[in-house]
Amino acid sequence: MTSGRFNDKYSALRFADVGALSKRMLAPIDGYEKAPLVSLEEAVKPLVKIVPKVERNVFIVKQNCQEPEDGLTTDESAAIMLYTYESMPHEDSLYVKLNDSLRSEQRKNLIPWFFYLRLILTALTRLPSECSAILRGVKEDLSTEYSKGKTFIWWGFSSCTSSIEVLENEQFFGKTGNRTLFQIHSTTAKDI
Repeated sequence: MTSGRFNDKYSALRFADVGALSKRMLAPIDGYEKAPLVSLEEAVKPLVKIVPKVERNVFIVKQNCQEPEDGLTTDESAAIMLYTYESMPHEDSLYVKLNDSLRSEQRKNLIPWFFYLRLILTALTRLPSECSAILRGVKEDLSTEYSKGKTFIWWGFSSCTSSIEVLENEQFFGKTGNRTLFQIHSTTAKDI
């Protein structure tokens, strides 16, 4: 979950990324939890051919994560920051590539991500969880894909907010036009 404290116009792309809903139940994600916990530099080595400029971006985020105040290690905090880091073009952002792999029916596509998944998920488990209703909105009518009252499994990381004011910003959800608002009842949301 992300709070209402952001103003980056590129964040809108991360918030709008719902991705294609798989028509089939996917196999659970297995294997990453057995990967050793390594530095962020080591965690992204298998991703160099998947995520353009990932090593450069790791250097940048680690420079901005010295002495994190949230009790995380520098590598843990930088792993979270790397997820939110917007690349140009947008399609080269780590979160786009990661969510594409998480949503793929080809579970073998996740193998290069195991070290990074282990690091970021370890970091996220160390942050306090928030039990609340959070919101996710997109500027599309997705009512035919997501029936009201039905349970869905999203196989990607989801950027959400607890603030309707954030969603009403035209960069995100806006106030007019075809839109879909998801209200998610979460017990494990993380405010990053």
